[in-house]
Amino acid sequence: MSHFLLKPTLPALAVLALLGACQSNPSSTESAASKAADANREAAGTNDKKYLSEPLIKEIYTADPSAHIFNGKIYIYPSHDIETGMPENDNGDHFAMRDYHILSMDSIGGKVTDHGVALDIKDIPWAGRQLWAPDAAFKNGTYYLYFPVKDKQDIFRIGVATSKSPTGPFKAEPKPIAGSLSIDPAVFTDTDGSTYMYMGGIWGGQLQRWRTGKYDGSKPKEQEPAANEPSVGPRVAKLSKDMLSFAEPVKEVKILDQDGKVLLSGDNQRRFFEGAWMHKYNGKYYLTYSTGDTHLLVYATSNSPYGPFTYQGVFMNPVEGWTTHHSIIEKDGKWYLFYHDTQLSGKTWLRNVKVTELKRNVDGSLQTITP
Repeated sequence: MSHFLLKPTLPALAVLALLGACQSNPSSTESAASKAADANREAAGTNDKKYLSEPLIKEIYTADPSAHIFNGKIYIYPSHDIETGMPENDNGDHFAMRDYHILSMDSIGGKVTDHGVALDIKDIPWAGRQLWAPDAAFKNGTYYLYFPVKDKQDIFRIGVATSKSPTGPFKAEPKPIAGSLSIDPAVFTDTDGSTYMYMGGIWGGQLQRWRTGKYDGSKPKEQEPAANEPSVGPRVAKLSKDMLSFAEPVKEVKILDQDGKVLLSGDNQRRFFEGAWMHKYNGKYYLTYSTGDTHLLVYATSNSPYGPFTYQGVFMNPVEGWTTHHSIIEKDGKWYLFYHDTQLSGKTWLRNVKVTELKRNVDGSLQTITP
């Protein structure tokens, strides 16, 4: 993995840092990096590292920001990081989030309002633990909050909750969406009014356990494809008109290289890991996602919301912190990238959301951002 160096005025301990995907799979190196970041902050009394953007809020820890514009206003649907004291592990058990706060702002750079708890895990009848990265949509006069959470059998499913207000409170449906799986729901409404959900994340997100079409948790360490096999792609399904169920079977999204071949599992600089997002520009569909253990945000394009998508490149270099998760919106003629890092805490499980402008080249390709 990549590492950055903090300014030499800080202790040499700072050589390591946590970088880049929504859940974590930290190694001992990354754990040491987290401790190093803490030690640096304590020794210096501040963090001298220069950041591209500042946290949108500092009162609570937030991550995985899904941003949308409703009625001309920006609403951000992040996960809410908390300190649990749990040890880090490959399944991300230390990401034990329990509720959602919704943020809003009238414009980029404007005042950010925290609207408080919009949904709590105790109010989701089927939920077990780990309320991870959500998304939202508006249709039929109703706001829909989509969320991943492990059920009572410790299997990630996608649920949905509704409200008449974009800030909630939201009331959860009694059961998860039939056919849903894994994590990181991203809901995209096309120009023809059709709405799709993209979902999935490997490792702790369990997507590799669904390779046969049925959940198999018997040998979780052996289910990711071999390095020379096709990688596991995210899933997609069109939502029904009531936005509460899938209108069709879930399909796998294929991500191809420039030669038309599916990216291989061992190609961890390009293959899908988690955190998919969809937006459309000049009639073309842009699938953006995290590469996980290489900590990049990358993108692929297609002429169809179902793909296949052709890999195009990196649009954001690694942030501070192991995980990277984002969303993209257009506001007042400009495009913006919402993301997170660990500026406030130096701990990969205590993150803060940020925003920066996303620029394109004349041909529609995305310019690379260094956070």
